[in-house]
Amino acid sequence: MSDDNSGGGDDLSGLSGFFFYVFIVHPATAWILRPGRFERKKSIMYAIGFLATLAAVKTGMEMQAKGPNNYALLNVNRNSSPLDIKRAYKKLSLQLHPDKNPNDPDASSKFDRVKKAYDVLMDMEFREVYNKFGQDGINSNKRFDETQFFIELGVFYVTWGIMAYVMTAGKRSSLARQWTFTGMIVMLVLEISIMTSRGNPFPSWFFPQNTEYEAVWLMHTLFPALMNGCRSIGGYLYVDLEAQTRQLLTGLLEQNKDILLVLRDVQIGVQNVQANGGGGGGGAGAARLANAPPLGGPVSRATPTGKIKELQDRLHSSNSTVQQAVSQLKTEKSNSNLGFYAMILGYVAFSYIFSS
Repeated sequence: MSDDNSGGGDDLSGLSGFFFYVFIVHPATAWILRPGRFERKKSIMYAIGFLATLAAVKTGMEMQAKGPNNYALLNVNRNSSPLDIKRAYKKLSLQLHPDKNPNDPDASSKFDRVKKAYDVLMDMEFREVYNKFGQDGINSNKRFDETQFFIELGVFYVTWGIMAYVMTAGKRSSLARQWTFTGMIVMLVLEISIMTSRGNPFPSWFFPQNTEYEAVWLMHTLFPALMNGCRSIGGYLYVDLEAQTRQLLTGLLEQNKDILLVLRDVQIGVQNVQANGGGGGGGAGAARLANAPPLGGPVSRATPTGKIKELQDRLHSSNSTVQQAVSQLKTEKSNSNLGFYAMILGYVAFSYIFSS
């Protein structure tokens, strides 16, 4: 199947892909990420593998349905000279000519397809249009217009931006929303760089038979997969910082109460010892401490020393709760910083590779 009618179905393909990921892929990913089904790291790895496999299979099927482009059809690359294209066409035309394939009912259509590809690539103006806008641009005699390009770009990204915001609304989806809009910004920058560059911005070794139009089409096709993947995994990794802060403050408050209560008992015990002239054992102070209600774990003796030991035990128990909350807060902050730095490094690496 050729790509002659590819442009008319791109919008429908993107919309159908969106519903496919929302109503089929997202519930399946949520099943994989359900707490307790797998270990945390395994759940994330399984979910990423599942999403990547589905996106690759779906995109591969769509690319196969579009058929080979003009470069692949003639077995040349995008940097081939007119002489190379002419030689490749001559060789193919001899192989595919209907007179040499009388038993092939599709021989005539195959020959015509190769002839059309040759006519497009041999005309430098048509070739540039084909590289930027595909076969649909040739059929509609489209030319690059900066104003029209940015209008179409704005419509596409505003529409998907609104849709992404609605799909990631809510506090639990804040991380997914951050990832989605980061990916959208990166995609926007890449698309502007690709479409406004003079000539092909990619190195000759990078998919030599693919065009700028196909690179943009691939990004648009994969964006629904990216958005729903971020939505699933982001919701799974979400940590409620407000709840963690409340837990931390509650732990500190309880620890403060324990300290005050134990110190009060120690103060009472010391006062009673002083009132008895510093004597030890059997006095009213010891009796008062012995009758004091237990506030925590077991205490060996109701003496000031025993109360101090009780205070240490309480502090140790309370600190474990506080340290757990603090470690989770630090982990969340670290993950956020790592994601930000990874985005910057990825953009720098991409700019370096394709500018060389």
